Amino acid sequence: MSFLPAVEPKTSRAASASPVKEIVDSRVRDVGGITVRRVLPIRGGRGVGPFVFFDHMGPIGFAAGDGLDVLPHPHIGLATVTYVLEGAIVHRDSLGSTQAIRPGDVNLMIAGRGIAHSERADATARRSPSRLHAVQIWVALPRADEECAPSFHHHDAATLPVIEDRDVRIRVLAGEAFGFRSLVRTPSPLFYADVDLPAGGPIVVPDDHEERAAYVVDGAVQCEAERAGPGRMLVFAPGREVSLTAATHAVETAARTLRDLRIAEVVKMDLKLEDGKVTAFRTRVLLSFKYER
Repeated sequence: MSFLPAVEPKTSRAASASPVKEIVDSRVRDVGGITVRRVLPIRGGRGVGPFVFFDHMGPIGFAAGDGLDVLPHPHIGLATVTYVLEGAIVHRDSLGSTQAIRPGDVNLMIAGRGIAHSERADATARRSPSRLHAVQIWVALPRADEECAPSFHHHDAATLPVIEDRDVRIRVLAGEAFGFRSLVRTPSPLFYADVDLPAGGPIVVPDDHEERAAYVVDGAVQCEAERAGPGRMLVFAPGREVSLTAATHAVETAARTLRDLRIAEVVKMDLKLEDGKVTAFRTRVLLSFKYER
């Protein structure tokens, strides 16, 4: 994604005793005709560990004939990691790469001394209504690699490790986490994972990294007194034990919303509705961790 000026994400401080060091609320901007929630950088141009930009795209629906249109633009001195949750994006770059990225896939583009690329909807997909939901992060390179040769790497969803335990599902997108290593090898050591939790489901965030954060894609999580819904990032204090729980009261909120709006199709909201009651609700968060530069 190209960088355009945007309103800076709103930040606030949690209580001093909380394992949450900082709360970051995203700000909305427009990129290629779609709504993007920008979470990083935060106040003062800071990132979290190696993550210097964090863009949450959609979810958005397109009418027939429309679609994502991010025209060719340059990158230099960093890497981008693109993860698609729904729909598809076609990547083209100055190296000659042309690659469609679909749900669960990851694209790693290392800009190094310079690369140009575009991100657009496939011509075939434009013939009918479509949807898009994705996350793209920009990752700082170690100083020794900032002028490296540019490269592009695509990883199918089936090649990424998935951990399933008692209805908790974790996909390791890049780096190493929970005893598994992703094939997406970034120049900087880091941890990037997609965590899918059932209502009330817990996840313990490893404490062996100085900078850690969790971003809520869908649903809501609770970290002691702090609650986060979609578009909010929790940045954790170094060395603190952190446990996240999918907020069970999000089920009640979702049920009220469904009743009020009389929504018939609820599959895309990760909800199950039986006799007017929500029987299942899932929360999805992305976890990220620090590298040593």
